[in-house]
Order: sequence, then C-alpha cells, then structure tokens
Amino acid sequence: MRLSRYFLPVLKENPSEAQIVSHRLMLRAGMIKQSSAGIYSWLPLGFKVLKKIESIVHDEQIRAGHIPMLMATMQPADLWRESGRYDDYGQEMLRIKDRHDRDMLFGPTNEEMITDIFRAHVSSYKDLPLTMYQVQWKFRDEIRPRFGVMRGREFYMKDGYNFDLSKEDALHAYNRHLVSYLRTYERMGLQAIPMRADGGPIGGDYTHEFLVLAETGESEVFYDSAVTDLTFGDRDIDYDSVEQCQAVLEEFTSRYARTDETHDEVVFQEQVPEERRRFARGIEVGQIFYFGTKYSESMGATVQGPDGKPVPVHMGSHGIGVSRLLGAIIEASHDDNGIIWPEGVTPFHCGIVNLKQGDDEADAACNQLYAALSAAGLDPLYDDRNERAGGKFATMDLIGLPWRITVGPRGLKNGVVELTSRRTGESEELSPEEAVKKVVAIYEKHRTGRGF
Repeated sequence: MRLSRYFLPVLKENPSEAQIVSHRLMLRAGMIKQSSAGIYSWLPLGFKVLKKIESIVHDEQIRAGHIPMLMATMQPADLWRESGRYDDYGQEMLRIKDRHDRDMLFGPTNEEMITDIFRAHVSSYKDLPLTMYQVQWKFRDEIRPRFGVMRGREFYMKDGYNFDLSKEDALHAYNRHLVSYLRTYERMGLQAIPMRADGGPIGGDYTHEFLVLAETGESEVFYDSAVTDLTFGDRDIDYDSVEQCQAVLEEFTSRYARTDETHDEVVFQEQVPEERRRFARGIEVGQIFYFGTKYSESMGATVQGPDGKPVPVHMGSHGIGVSRLLGAIIEASHDDNGIIWPEGVTPFHCGIVNLKQGDDEADAACNQLYAALSAAGLDPLYDDRNERAGGKFATMDLIGLPWRITVGPRGLKNGVVELTSRRTGESEELSPEEAVKKVVAIYEKHRTGRGF
C-alpha cells in the first residue's frame, strides 16, 4: 500500500475524550471512529489489525481441533427463558421486539443458541467430543462504556463451546482451551496470565480469566511473581493427550494468581513468599469456563449413552476478546511517540520512508524495495507523500510499524538505506538487498498456514 492512496486520518492532538493510552492512540492513529457511546467504526488501519488478531485466533483454534462456524447475532428470547437467564442477565442485554411482537435480543453470548443447535442435530455419544466456535459481534449495554474498545458496548469476540459425555472429558476440553489460549496470546506478543476467576452470569465452578498486566486494567489482581517467568514457547503439544494438556494447566495455574473476586488473603500470605507477592491491575482478554450440565439439563441437550439411556452432555464455554485485544496490546506496547506493534499483529510489516519524494534515484530505490518486500510475501507501507521528513517519521512512529526502511539521496550515494527498529530505536545501514533480506528473515517465524 502507498500512503498517498490510503485512508489514514491521523490526528496531531490528543482527543479530549480519551482517558487511557490505547483509546488515545487508536483515535490519533486513525484506527477507529466513535459512532455512539461505546460503539465504533473500524477504519482501515484498525480493521487490518483486527483481522490479524482474528487470523491468529482461528489458527490456534483449528490447531486444537475446534470447528469454526457462525451463529446469528439476533436471538429469540424463548431460548433464554428455557435456560432461566432471560430475566437474570440484567440490563446489559439489549432486548428487542420485532414487527410481529416477538421478543428478541442482540446476543451478549451464545450458550443457549449453541445448545439449541446441538440438541437438534446430535443424539448419540458416538458424535462426542465436539467443540465448535465462532468469531462474532456481540452487544452488552454497559452502563458506563469507556476506555474505547476496552469497555465498549459492541465488541468482536471469539466464543467456543464444548460438548462432552463426562466431566472428565469436559475438563480435558477446558485444559485444551487453556493451552490454545496460551499459544494465541504469545503469538500476539502478550503475556496473558491465567487467573482463577468468578463465573458470573455464565456460571460454573471451573473458570480462569487471562489477564494482561497493565496500569489501566479494570481488574485488581494478586499473584506470585513467579508466574511472570512462565512462557509456552514453541513446544509441541498433542491436544488429544490428556496428560500433556493437564501438565500445562498445572504448570501455569499451580502458582497463586487470582482476580479480586476470588482473592483469598490468608491463602495468598500462606502460599506465596513475601518477596514474590504482587498486587497489580490487569486487562481481561479471555476466559474459559466449565459449567457441567447447567444448560444441557434445562434445555434438554441429551445424547444416548453407551447403555442406551439419555445423558445430559457436559459443557463449557471459552471466549477471547478479539477487539479488546487491540487495546490490550497497545496498553502493553507503546511509548511517548505512539504504538509499537509486535510483529505477529502489525498492520503492515515494514514502512518505507522516502526522504526526497520526486528525486529519481530515491523514488526508484523505494519502488524497488516495495516490489522486493511484496514479492517476498510481506505487506509494506510506502510513505510516498510530498511531506517533510519529520512528519513522515512522526506518522510511522504513531502507527507503530515494527520496522522502517529510510531511503534518501545521501545514503544511496553510498549504496545504503537505513533499517530502524521501532521497539529499540536502533538503526543500521545496509544495502537495499540486505535490508529486504533481514526483514524477510524476521517475519519468517510469524508465517502460518493461513499466511499473515
């Protein structure tokens, strides 16, 4: 993409309505525009990152053996009356009547709908285990939407649902989701700590939230600092192995880490050495639940067991806040000049800055770099505007591309361009060919079966 042809409405001044860094930088970088309180339009740059995050989520869900689908956003109220949640959910649920005076709602979550789908089509234990998921828009009518996409009313979410014959099988599905979520967040450049949490309106005694530590987090968290030393890395896990998935769960949840709703000060003091006790704030970016037969019993989702008798299936639900993750990544990765995207989710892989637009040699070199990066399967952003160098650098820093190649007549006389890391600020002079080769090598480990 050439910046002269792109829609990137950056702002020079900080928006007065933005209270936290991510909201401020998303508005300034031209990623979103508020439509109404807590509801945003996603402009091209923001939409591009949103789809990068979604792609990683799909990769890891499919790797874990989960099946993608898409459910309706509008749900009949009768399904929620069956489960007993229609009146219990509260004013966050947007309730609607259609032209035939039927009660409808804009889905805040999909446990009832997926249970209805399951009970209509699955009748035998031989069809289990089964896990299906979607990435879908949700709506919760927050009383005080704030912090941009971090606490909006309309949000993009991955929600998955497992159906199993027994509690043991369902807990394996729980563990499998925990493993897949650890991989997902690390690929986005995040450390998301699984913390024991409260089930809330979803229900269930087994639940962990995944939280990214940040000063602007809405949750108070208490944890053993040893949990921040854990990384999943590139280990190869067999998702069908109960033992391997259980081992990962124990590794990442055996140390104390809880949200304020489940914090136990006595246990905290007893289990964690004083020098490792930490109190901080965290941003929730996902949650996994096992809630047993709560929905299958109330809605009649049974299968014929091995003995021929009907058995209510054991279920769980598992969510990742896809749109919220943009805010969380920015909160965790920025400086005074703007966003610093991790390579796994950056909207463009490399920026090209032409210091003297209109100079034949500089224009030709930039065009060659653009063509070479594109031919290597990367997605560069070429700033070909007739702007001052300072303005071009400020834009690149604001939008946060991890790598920048700067091209100018002086360097070209010596056969070099400048390659700069956004994260460290370090630069090195390389030939154009070497610069391309280095950028391609950096991104090689981020390639997946679905591409970038």
